[in-house]
Amino acid sequence: MKKQRASRKKSAKRTSTRNMRVVYANAAGIDIGSESHFVAVPSDTDERPVREFRAFTADLHKLADWLDECGITHVAMESTGIYWIPLFEILEARGFEVRLVDPRQLKTVPGRKSDVLDSQWIQQLHSFGLLAGAFRPDDSVCVLRSYMRQRAMLIESAATHIQRMQKALSQMNVKLEKVLSDITGTTGMMIIDAILAGEHNAHKLAALRDARCKRSEAEIALALEGNWRPEHLFSLKQAVELFRTYQRQITECDREIEGCLASQDELGSPDDLPPDLRKGKSAKRNDPRFDARAHLHRMTGVDLTQIRGINAHTALKVVSEIGTDMSRWPTAKHFTSWLALAPGTKKSGGKLMSSRTKATKNRAAHALRLAANALQRADTALGAFFRRLKARHGSPKAITATARKLAVAIYNMLKYGQEYVESGAAYYESEYQTRVIQSLTRRAADFGFQLIPAKPVKANLNDENEM
Repeated sequence: MKKQRASRKKSAKRTSTRNMRVVYANAAGIDIGSESHFVAVPSDTDERPVREFRAFTADLHKLADWLDECGITHVAMESTGIYWIPLFEILEARGFEVRLVDPRQLKTVPGRKSDVLDSQWIQQLHSFGLLAGAFRPDDSVCVLRSYMRQRAMLIESAATHIQRMQKALSQMNVKLEKVLSDITGTTGMMIIDAILAGEHNAHKLAALRDARCKRSEAEIALALEGNWRPEHLFSLKQAVELFRTYQRQITECDREIEGCLASQDELGSPDDLPPDLRKGKSAKRNDPRFDARAHLHRMTGVDLTQIRGINAHTALKVVSEIGTDMSRWPTAKHFTSWLALAPGTKKSGGKLMSSRTKATKNRAAHALRLAANALQRADTALGAFFRRLKARHGSPKAITATARKLAVAIYNMLKYGQEYVESGAAYYESEYQTRVIQSLTRRAADFGFQLIPAKPVKANLNDENEM
């Protein structure tokens, strides 16, 4: 009986496979590993349709040569860690059409957990056109993206050493962070350098304060009375040196990013650059040390900083992740869905079970969420929209919805070259009030009532005066 059931399953599988239309006849599937890659090609192209290649560069070129000999034109591989990157770049440079596949598309298939079977399963699915490729921008944008991700890592590492500086000061009971908003600012670093130079007199240290510092000299002196133990001073010294090392690395990274931006294709002219809406505002410490706004306008042809909440640094993060070719997404809805900013559509039996957005590590979406959160007090249409949703649904949903609106604005500007027009919070509130009145009018009509506006208060006062 068991043999009969197994034979029925095999025959049913063969029948279903035969009925499917082959989209890519010369397709290969690759199971990526850290030490070796398993490659599967159609069984009629080679006597050994599945082969293992080590992950060394010479073996990757042998892999590409074998695919070429087998007449392979399309390749699908699973995006496993970072091990796929060298092979992807080599195959793409050799002229293969390479598709990177999300592992979640392959996880749900039971009974196929071996390297050989995985590669064969990827090859089979790809030959039938059942695998959707993950997004990867153009090569020039990938270079910019690598620099920007390296910069973000350097900023994160520098922040770690700021925390260690604060820890060392706290161990000496020096409350510098209580009187200064940023201990790595002008006043903070002058005081720390003096402490490391051997000056421990609180009043002399407080006298180093910058004239723009809001705290008085007496308040700062009170916070600088400490217990100057040598082991804590040593920890502070090393943390300061490492912090400054990372600052130099960030400056060097900025030079590389600026050079990469200058080498991009030119779509905008400097003469068409709109006025800077943030002119006169002080730059943040982690902002690029070059005119990113002008470079982005030349690269994209539009000024994304005209969108309130999007500064040059945020725009640079987003463009480095998505590029400038919006044809990858047919509509703005596809774009926001890729960013995981669109509501979910989990349905069963025609009933919506959940509209929660899916979890994502998309860096562009993260940057847009941070920009949306900064609009809480903005006197703009998006700021008014954020506050209305926050009052009804809370901050998390308001941040997601506002980030989605920012994403739609960026999509329309990059794809159609549209300029962003800020309508203002008053206009938004007026339009929202109009929509509410129209909705109430329709609901009243459905119940057989008529909605009649009340008389203005000013008219009532005039009537009383006449009496």
